[in-house]
Amino acid sequence: MVVREEKKERPAALSIFVLGVTDHMEQEISGKASVKIEHVALYVNDLEAAKRFFVTYLGGRPNEGYHNRTTDFRSYFLSFAGGARLELMNRPGMTDDAKAPDRTGYIHVAFSVGSRETVDELTARLKSDGYEVVSGPRTTGDGYYESCVVAIEGNQIEITV
Repeated sequence: MVVREEKKERPAALSIFVLGVTDHMEQEISGKASVKIEHVALYVNDLEAAKRFFVTYLGGRPNEGYHNRTTDFRSYFLSFAGGARLELMNRPGMTDDAKAPDRTGYIHVAFSVGSRETVDELTARLKSDGYEVVSGPRTTGDGYYESCVVAIEGNQIEITV
């Protein structure tokens, strides 16, 4: 793990779907700037296990990591095909409240895997490896083909075409 902070060039576009907003949707603000989701961050208890999950199942490419020796904050940025990035973070003293599926706030992060067949295969692999599949694979009322899996520490991951 590296004990320095590096500034990285920001990706041109995200391929991750977050709360129904796709990577190619941009919003112009006052005609001056376009806004994109640059990355999504997730606090976890077991940083290494979370990194392994996203590398193993979703092809994430981790950086060397960051460690602030003063606060003991640690993080990895994982990059995905198409430029999407996920920051996994950990620090001492975090609370870990129950993650009810019908709560307010962020519910899942969705990963597009390119085909129905890949959704089916990855969902079956995750189920076989002991992860709880809470829905799908199925076509939703709004036309998405997806499955939803309880993955890292009770957080849901959606797998979609």
